Amino acid sequence: MANSNLTHLMSPLAKQSFRFVALDVETASREHGSICQIGLGCAAMDGSVQTWSCYVNPQTEFAPFNTELHGISANTVRDAPTFPQLWPVLAPFLAQYPLVQHSRFDEKAIAAACRLYQIPPPPWYWSDSVVIARKAWPELKGNGGHGLGNLKKVLGLSFHHHDAGEDARASAQVVLKAKEAMGVELGKLIPPLKPQQLAFDFKKQAG
Repeated sequence: MANSNLTHLMSPLAKQSFRFVALDVETASREHGSICQIGLGCAAMDGSVQTWSCYVNPQTEFAPFNTELHGISANTVRDAPTFPQLWPVLAPFLAQYPLVQHSRFDEKAIAAACRLYQIPPPPWYWSDSVVIARKAWPELKGNGGHGLGNLKKVLGLSFHHHDAGEDARASAQVVLKAKEAMGVELGKLIPPLKPQQLAFDFKKQAG
């Protein structure tokens, strides 16, 4: 897939500014690096969350369990970009914002995909919306927990679980609702960008 097409794919997000971006991935198998979908939940300045997602061709076989879980198969991603094709367009966008994930899986998957394709992993700090949810609603421990499935019921969220875009949006909404519930500034929940995140040269690394 041509880089120009991928740049166009990101253009609706590139023209806007966000408070933070939540990221979620789905994988083709138990291998962390077998990313087959990447989703973003971009928290806008007005409190809304803009969702973006893209299928990724993991260039590996799909495990039946994973396909049953998220509905993505080899046929789904047949014409999708590979991770090294998408990353040079996606990473510079992500580097502009504080990043959120729900559990540490997504960070590990991105790092694993980078290793798989011999791409230097980005020096990013990720906030965990599970940790944030535990602070906001400690009573859920032992009472359904802080996974997205239970938070969906407790917080009245509406999303399709195990779709990367939907899960990323839900993760962003968890953070925003936690901010309201705790009555704190966003900076108390999500640290500001680190200098090394802003300074990382993706074009140089790709070269």
